[in-house]
Amino acid sequence: MAPNETPLLIVDDDAGLLRQLRWAFSDHKVYTASTRQEAIAVVEKDPIPVAIVDLGLPPDPDGASEGLAILAEILAVAPATKVIIATGNETREHALRAISLGAYDFYQKPINIDVLQLIVSRAGQMFELEAENRRLLEAALASPIDGIIANSTGILRVLRTIEKIAPTDVAVLLRGESGTGKELLAQAIHKLSARAREPFVPINCAAIPETLLESELFGHEKGAFTGAVKQTIGRIESADGGTLFLDEIGDVPLPMQVKLLRFLQNQVVERIGGRQPVQVDVRIVCATNQDLELMMAEGRFREDLYYRLNEVTVGVPPLRERESDAVVLASFFMRRFAAEYGRSVRGFGTAALAAISEYAWPGNVRELENRVKRAVVMTDGPLLSAADLGLATYGEKPQSLGLREARARAEREVLQLALAQAGSNLSKAAKLLGISRPTLYDLMQQHQIGLDV
Repeated sequence: MAPNETPLLIVDDDAGLLRQLRWAFSDHKVYTASTRQEAIAVVEKDPIPVAIVDLGLPPDPDGASEGLAILAEILAVAPATKVIIATGNETREHALRAISLGAYDFYQKPINIDVLQLIVSRAGQMFELEAENRRLLEAALASPIDGIIANSTGILRVLRTIEKIAPTDVAVLLRGESGTGKELLAQAIHKLSARAREPFVPINCAAIPETLLESELFGHEKGAFTGAVKQTIGRIESADGGTLFLDEIGDVPLPMQVKLLRFLQNQVVERIGGRQPVQVDVRIVCATNQDLELMMAEGRFREDLYYRLNEVTVGVPPLRERESDAVVLASFFMRRFAAEYGRSVRGFGTAALAAISEYAWPGNVRELENRVKRAVVMTDGPLLSAADLGLATYGEKPQSLGLREARARAEREVLQLALAQAGSNLSKAAKLLGISRPTLYDLMQQHQIGLDV
């Protein structure tokens, strides 16, 4: 927003202080209120990025009940609003209580205008960054393929490829690290194909013992071996007309590779112990996180099977290469699990957002989903922290509660988040923060932040 357009709500019953703050924040569209009713009326009428609320308001000027009630109602009406609490030295415990209820920050009276302006500026920047994340999430939810969240160019390129190959019957090999969502993409191929009304049958080749894999794939007749008390249809046969998804195809042992190749050549299944061949019509989609070329060179994977399975290869990028997708996915999982488990979690703290952007995610989307799920279930507050996600720096010292240190820490976190959001592009990061590029560079030097964020 341009100067004189950024809304700021100030809730205080001191008329002189309100005049002082109006002057101090003349570059904002300032709303003032002295009661709970007036404050809520403003929030309901106009989106308010930042609100300053005095805790000691009538009818409890010496306590905090009214200020805390206003905080709760503002967040109920406008959860994205950043509420800054004003408190006296003697009510520090009330300020900490407000933080636990969802307040963005607090400052102690008497007012230091420079410090308060810094807090308000940082809160406004955080509001804008979170708004941008919400816009990214909305765009990701409108991805080309239903059910798959995508915002980065890499994963969007994969989805466009899926759209092209799905209507055909070519065998597809999905290659990527564990946890990148290969099975979800296999399901998308099936749903976008002419076989969508027929079965989608997944089998994890790495999870089934070698001695049982043939029976799982091809089935067996009654009496074929000890314990075969009835005829059992194999996974291939049960996928007739539909799609068979062979996950971790690189873990299939060599003897089974021969039998799988024979099936692929003529689409005929012979159950163990059976004499009658069964003709089937199955599309094959495979996935692996292994280097199949190296395995072929070492004689651990058949070259002829590789070319049968690899009519089209789709490389699935790891999460660390998907630009802003980690934050977008984290927001999606947070909302889903908060609704599923009835938790009042509203979002992520600044340190958590920075940690999500910076972490390498070796376990990819699966690890992200599990961390957010655990954090939503275990946290006691409205905002998930880096510690809730298990992303706090190992061995880090307990953080100081001093206001100067806390504000410096928060400023560093916002800088890191902006740089992560901008892909380390200084011009874009400066624009997100509402500062000049030289100012950003100076702040980076001050906080010893490099471009490896």
